[in-house]
Amino acid sequence: MNTVRLWASGKARSLMENQDPGGLIRLGRTEHGWRLADLGVRIGCSAATVSRLERKGRNSDFDLIMSAAKAVEIPTHVLAASLGLTTNPTSRVMPDEPRCAEEDPMRRRTLLTAAGLAAPAALLAGVSNALASTPDPTGSPVPLATRLDAARGLFDAGQNSKLLRALPGLLADANHAASAAHEEMALARLSTAYSLASRVLTKVGNYGDSRLAADRATLYAEWSGSPLAAAAAARELSIVLRHQDQPAAAERHILDAVAAVEKTGLRTGAQRSAFAQMLCTASYTAARAGHRDQALTMIRDAARAARDLPAVAPEGRLCPVTPAAVDLYAVGVHWALGDAGAALQAGRDLRAGQFATPERKARMHTDLGRAWWQWGKAQQTAAELLSAARVSPSEVRDRPAIRQIVAELRSKHAQMSGVRELVAAAGMGS
Repeated sequence: MNTVRLWASGKARSLMENQDPGGLIRLGRTEHGWRLADLGVRIGCSAATVSRLERKGRNSDFDLIMSAAKAVEIPTHVLAASLGLTTNPTSRVMPDEPRCAEEDPMRRRTLLTAAGLAAPAALLAGVSNALASTPDPTGSPVPLATRLDAARGLFDAGQNSKLLRALPGLLADANHAASAAHEEMALARLSTAYSLASRVLTKVGNYGDSRLAADRATLYAEWSGSPLAAAAAARELSIVLRHQDQPAAAERHILDAVAAVEKTGLRTGAQRSAFAQMLCTASYTAARAGHRDQALTMIRDAARAARDLPAVAPEGRLCPVTPAAVDLYAVGVHWALGDAGAALQAGRDLRAGQFATPERKARMHTDLGRAWWQWGKAQQTAAELLSAARVSPSEVRDRPAIRQIVAELRSKHAQMSGVRELVAAAGMGS
């Protein structure tokens, strides 16, 4: 089978132009001489599911599309065009109309308002619109790399609202740069921008748009060929899948990322840091799925992988993991396994000074606070969450899970020292 000729054929071009990935999958399947069931065996689903995938195309599950496309050897740039992420390999990258009625921008505004998310609805709607249809380039004279670093800085500083405000323009310009250059660096930078969007959207509880951003990050990372961009995208996709109650898919993505980073040979500090980060995320994902032995093995592996990493990560590192960061992940892993005592033991030597950013300092306090709450210690919980709010208010104000703890503290321990201040910091009234 001449795959180059197949994907350059008029039929393939027509399916790309009509944004029909299901048709491309059917084209590849029949070229291989496979029945529906043959492809189903290769991607782990039934013949009926493959049939629906080929009919529904872009409205199908993204993971299934990616698996089937890989099986029938659809080139990444051809798949991207069929998904509406670019009209052809050298044209402007422009997502098409929303994938379903629930992703319509006006519909999203209503859903965001109804969801009671802490982040301003107008800012979330702006990012939603940018994901539905990429805005025109801003024309900013500031280099894109500089703006991406600044956007990461906003996340690290806990400035979620400012980051959400900046994201539409950043995504627009990153898309424009990638379509103009079509080089690995530009595509990797575009993937990183979408990963950052997914990260902040997950933090504020907007999992639908976070999944869309993570899907884009995954595709562009694959297109770029950068293993570190691919690892970062896989991490964000794994996290949002976990929040969407898809633990098996979350584990599969992060374990694939662990293996991919390990294949680099771990020769550089950036590669070793990414490997430790993927192990941490894999451990926490396994813990949330109830896989105790796997979770504990992986967090031990992460500690070994991070042993020689610097205490302060180099500036600009995509996965800025440190030995202290791994210890903080261990707190979360034990908490997820339901062992508050082990979580607090794992975090006994942690200090805010070991973390370089307000977001990480506050995360240390919230993770310890969750462990105290799990143990039934309300006073210690309130103290940790109040410390988090003083370092980075958004860690308490914007995270739904932490707001829930604050609400329960207000309900059950309203007169306890610090609770009133904590409720005010969370923006939940008196």
